[in-house]
Amino acid sequence: MIKFEHTLFALPFAFMGALVGSMVVTSELPGWAQIGWIIMAMFGARSAAMGLNRVIDKLYDARNPRTAVRAIPAGLISSNAAIIFIVISFTLLFWATWNLSLLSMKLLPIAVFLLVFYSYTKRFTWACHIILGMTIGLAPLGGWVAVTDDISLAAIVFYISVSLWVAGFDVIYACQDVEFDREEGLHSIPQRFGVARALQTARWFHAVTAVGLFTLFYLANLSWLYLVGIVIATVLLFYQHKIVTPHNLSRLNTAFFTLNSVLSAVVFLFTLVDLVVLSK
Repeated sequence: MIKFEHTLFALPFAFMGALVGSMVVTSELPGWAQIGWIIMAMFGARSAAMGLNRVIDKLYDARNPRTAVRAIPAGLISSNAAIIFIVISFTLLFWATWNLSLLSMKLLPIAVFLLVFYSYTKRFTWACHIILGMTIGLAPLGGWVAVTDDISLAAIVFYISVSLWVAGFDVIYACQDVEFDREEGLHSIPQRFGVARALQTARWFHAVTAVGLFTLFYLANLSWLYLVGIVIATVLLFYQHKIVTPHNLSRLNTAFFTLNSVLSAVVFLFTLVDLVVLSK
C-alpha cells in the first residue's frame, strides 16, 4: 500500500534541510542520532499521510480504473488494518519528534493537521496541489527545525521552493485523471483550467522552485558545487516539461516518478559533498 518511492521524493530534502540548517546555524554537521530520528519522523509522517489518503479516497479509488488496483479497493488490505498502520505511523512520528527539538514539538500539530487535511482538499478546491506541496514541503523545513530549533529566511525560501516543486509535479500527475475528476465532481487545476493551462501553471511553479534553490545558494553561503547540482536539477525540471505535453501524456510516469526522484537525490548529494567535503 505504501511504496518506498513515495518517500524518495521528500527524504533527501529532509536530510538537506538538516544538513544546511545545522551548518548555517552551528557550523557543525548534525549528529547521527538526529539523522536517525529524522528518518523515523519522515517514514512515520509519510506512511501516515499515504495511509490516510488510501483510506479517505478508497471509494474514489475503486471507481477509477487507474487506481482500482490499489491495495484497499482491490481487497488486499482492509480499511481496519490500514487504520492500525496509520496509528502506528503517527506514533512513530510523535516519538521521533519528541526526541528532536522543542520547536519541532510545538509545530507538530500544524504538521499533523496538514497530513490529514490535504487528502480532503480535492473535494472542494483546485488548489489541492498547493496544499499537498505545503505538506510535503514540511520535510526540508522539519529537518531544518529538528537540528536548529529555529526558522530563518533561508529555511522559508527552501520550504517554498520544495512546496512549489511538489505542487508542480502533482499538477502534471493530475492531468491523467481529468475526465474522472469531472465525472466525480473532484477538483484539480487540470480539471478546472484544462490540461494545457495546467501544464503551463506547473512550469511557473517549477520556475519559482529553480529561483528559490538558486537563492538558497546566497542565503546559506553555499559553494559552486551546490550550484552545479541546482543546474542539473533545473535541466531535469526543463526535461520533465519537455516530455509531457497536452497532446502526449504517455511519459507522465517517467516525469513524475523517475525524474523527480533523481532530482531530489542529485540536489542532496551535491549539497552533501559541498558541505562535508569542500567545507573542510
